[in-house]
Amino acid sequence: MAQNQLKKLLGVGFGVAVTIGGTIGTGILRKPGPIAQDIGNPTLIIAVWLIVGVYALAGSLSVMELGTMLPKAGGWYVYARRAFGNYAGFIIGISSWLGSVSAMAFGAAVMSEYMGLLSPSLVAYQKTIAIGILVIFVAFHSIGVQFASRAQEVMSVLKGVGLLVFVLVCFIITPDQPVAVSTSNIRPLAEGGVWLGILAALQSVFYTYDGWHTAAYFTEEDVDPSRNLPRSMISGVLLIIGIYILVNLALLYVLPVETLAGSKLPAADAVQVLFGPGSAQVVTFMLMISIMGIINAQIMFNPRTIFAMGRDGLFFRFVTHVNSGGTPTYATILTAGASTLMILTNTYSKLSDIATFFFVLCYASAFAALLRLRQTEPELPRPVRAWGYPFTTWVLLIASLAFLLGVIIGDFSSSLYAVGFIAVSYPVYLLIKR
Repeated sequence: MAQNQLKKLLGVGFGVAVTIGGTIGTGILRKPGPIAQDIGNPTLIIAVWLIVGVYALAGSLSVMELGTMLPKAGGWYVYARRAFGNYAGFIIGISSWLGSVSAMAFGAAVMSEYMGLLSPSLVAYQKTIAIGILVIFVAFHSIGVQFASRAQEVMSVLKGVGLLVFVLVCFIITPDQPVAVSTSNIRPLAEGGVWLGILAALQSVFYTYDGWHTAAYFTEEDVDPSRNLPRSMISGVLLIIGIYILVNLALLYVLPVETLAGSKLPAADAVQVLFGPGSAQVVTFMLMISIMGIINAQIMFNPRTIFAMGRDGLFFRFVTHVNSGGTPTYATILTAGASTLMILTNTYSKLSDIATFFFVLCYASAFAALLRLRQTEPELPRPVRAWGYPFTTWVLLIASLAFLLGVIIGDFSSSLYAVGFIAVSYPVYLLIKR
């Protein structure tokens, strides 16, 4: 018999693991190069990573109130719908879902590329491998939430330990040869202005931090959300900030900023400087573990968005089916299917370009929802209250809106896709509502 009730099986350990697993992907090992190219100043580089980290931490302190006040699956969608109605909820839910679907497709595609690096004979089958990765994850998750959550905890520990070992190696091992330096890799800030360089860097860093909110998607399945969600989010975000700052410091310690700016995969370049050619395969393997952790997290939290929407009549009803292990089976299959379609059509890269727009739009909606619900539903039980409210929440909302404006100015063509999506979503909304 079909059921549509999620099971309360999760605790604080999973919350921390899914926060780390849903956030730390390939970005921290790939983005430092482009960011160094945009800024070219070690102090500013660390400052940008720290600023976005503080934003994520302050954001988690606000989202904790929403998550414990409305302990339902669906994350951003749940808060937007409660505060602003069905259509706003639909827009935020679909934006969140599509952004994560494209990120999952990108992750599977990148993992297949890395497998091709380790075994060149696989290069011709990269799309097939990427789709196969998604199929394996769907089959794995069909076993049940408890099994998938344990796997998430293991993968997050491996990911965190691997990155910390990388940091220690960078600070302990002395390279045999000095690193070649070329100033041509850095874009002079005077060409486009300091703020354009910083804005481009911020956009990259925002993308790497997305996932700090992941634990909030599972409050309906948490045995004690009022106690566990604050611990999960704060611990997870602090660990992420620490890891990101340490990795950047390690890279800057091994690679001059001019060399870092010209690197497409700085972690591999740093390892090669320390251990010689061929050693970069270790970083490739570490990247694959990191991607596995983030895909596992994404294929857990993202289906819960459309599950919640289907339960409220804002998406197809079949996605509300939950199997005996607590997995929303059809929502998971549809999510992986959408990622597969993006891989087959090569559209995931374009959506990945505007994913940051979708993600920050969701952040802004949550902060706005918190402000509105304090006014419209003050009687709702709030086991945890946002720290520094209303000042911090207003600052976060304004910062999010300012960043969205900056994205539109800095990448107008990509922003048009996002705005166009929002415009055409209304007839889709009406069709589903029927």
